[in-house]
Amino acid sequence: MEKEIKTIIDFVDYYTGKYGDATFLREKIGDTWTETSYRKTREEGILYAAGFMALGLQKGEKVALISEGRNKWMYSELGVLYAGGTDVPLSFKLESDYDLCFRINHSDSRFIIASESQIEKVRRVLPKCPDLEKVIVLDDIPLQENELYVDDLRKMGEEFLKDHKAELDERIASIQPGDYANISYTSGTTADPKGILLTHNNYTSNIVQCNSVVKIDEGDVMLIITPLDHCFAHVAGFYFMMCNGGSIATVPGGKNAITMLRNIPIAIKEVRPHVMLSVPAISRNFRKNIEAGIKKKGPKVQKLYEFALDNAIKYNREYYNMGKPGWKLWWRKPIMSIMDKLIFKNVRENFGGRLKFFIGGGALLDIELQRYFCAVGMPIFQGYGLTEATPVICANSAGHARFGSSGRTVKPMDIKICDEEGREVPNGTTGEIVIRGGNVMAGYWKNPTATAETIIDGWLHTGDRGYLCAEDPRYLYVTGRFKSLLISSDGEKYSPEGYEDSLADGSRYIDASVLHNNQSPYTVVLVIPNKAALAEAVSAKGIDPASDAGLRAQLDIIKAEVDSYRPGGRHAGLFPEKWLPAAIIVGDTPFTEQNGMLNTTSKMVRGKVEKFYADRIEYSFTPEGKDLYNPKNIESLK
Repeated sequence: MEKEIKTIIDFVDYYTGKYGDATFLREKIGDTWTETSYRKTREEGILYAAGFMALGLQKGEKVALISEGRNKWMYSELGVLYAGGTDVPLSFKLESDYDLCFRINHSDSRFIIASESQIEKVRRVLPKCPDLEKVIVLDDIPLQENELYVDDLRKMGEEFLKDHKAELDERIASIQPGDYANISYTSGTTADPKGILLTHNNYTSNIVQCNSVVKIDEGDVMLIITPLDHCFAHVAGFYFMMCNGGSIATVPGGKNAITMLRNIPIAIKEVRPHVMLSVPAISRNFRKNIEAGIKKKGPKVQKLYEFALDNAIKYNREYYNMGKPGWKLWWRKPIMSIMDKLIFKNVRENFGGRLKFFIGGGALLDIELQRYFCAVGMPIFQGYGLTEATPVICANSAGHARFGSSGRTVKPMDIKICDEEGREVPNGTTGEIVIRGGNVMAGYWKNPTATAETIIDGWLHTGDRGYLCAEDPRYLYVTGRFKSLLISSDGEKYSPEGYEDSLADGSRYIDASVLHNNQSPYTVVLVIPNKAALAEAVSAKGIDPASDAGLRAQLDIIKAEVDSYRPGGRHAGLFPEKWLPAAIIVGDTPFTEQNGMLNTTSKMVRGKVEKFYADRIEYSFTPEGKDLYNPKNIESLK
């Protein structure tokens, strides 16, 4: 940033003034994409702020917000902040009445803003939220008691400003760097969620830090696929683009999450973004859709595509060592250029034709997926962070990437890797990732015990394992969560996420996987099969997929994918042989947010999966269960 800015208010004032009439927001209304300037974005935020003050919102009071991404989501948040309030962004994927009710009540929210697709959830829990005074509705639908259209809130703001502008100005002037900007709730996969307190200074600090590792060009357009309630979308999307003179577009919502998912590819083609915010689960779907489209073009195109992919991956290597050693790989570069024009240019057209890169967040990203998208000419640059760090801790970027790593750590920020006794370990040694800087949260709302356990002497203990690159310690490698560690019978520990993501990303026959070893004699893997792909592959061999032989053939394909990590396989050497699975469990129930096996950021909830499949896991340690062709595996494929 060009001057020291300590609050979001100062930040927005400065950059909306700097870029003025340039487009900042892009939103599809009906069939038309609309454009809203920087200046207009701030003006709307001010009107909403005045409306909240007219409603009686006092400084520091909380306003919850549950909606899919849209301009009015951003106006609403800015309105809360300019009025000196604290925003409580809630995931529109919340389905449980308890989960929604807990967040509203725990945060002490006085008002809640909701879209049409979310309003019924809010209405259901209202009787259990006695302190919630009013529901502000974003869409033109019939209102019920204690509900108010957001457009009427805006009109109240216009009226308030006529006689009380000085009061709003005074409120804005009172906002300090340490004031809470929002309470962001964790997914609550093991217990009640924690409310993470993020201050104005947390946000402005992390934006400065982001600019130390990622660069974009003025005028670039970003499509935000991740929900706006995520801290990642706030910083890497909303505020990062604002301070760099870019614009953001949101995917049109709908009556439900399925409609929104269907709108993603349409929005990509219409917006033609330069940058996208995505999560690994969506990126995996992009790859599978690309490959399905290539396959439809016939075997000749398929072979050309596979040749082009193989050539580019071998030339790109791990990005930082692209084309090295030159004497050995020089000949691949002209082939890449030809193949890019023949094959990959057409692939990129489906993404609008001008995509420079994805920013990946939300979970670990398999190195194979990173290599794949770089080969296609649309790199996914993996980053790492957590909401407690507002959230960005490190990121790869154009010209500065090491595939397999989570990128360069942001500056200014202190980072160290600690062993189980809390002692700092040398570069290249795995331990807990611990950071200190302006991006470290203020604490957990109403939870001083958890705060004291997590922030010690100003250092945030992330609970994640990783190491700093020995050759270049600016780069951080994240290996997994401490809570996810497998423990073998001899007490050795291992982080399974890398294998799990690689197996799902690298196979069209496996949609998800979970490694399991809890001081057991061997490791087992639970896989969720892609039944359509398996049936198609078996049918191509002239075998009826539903027959006994067909079901066994499908299990053989799954086993071949799992065994590809063993010596002689195409993925040999990627992971320690000791931890490769000796038994395979074929699951019959996919992981979804609805059944609790995925959280709202599409991360697998290990404890829920292991509980759901507990009987199958126990069975896999019996002689019958260890047999690939056991009756339960067969039944799961039917």
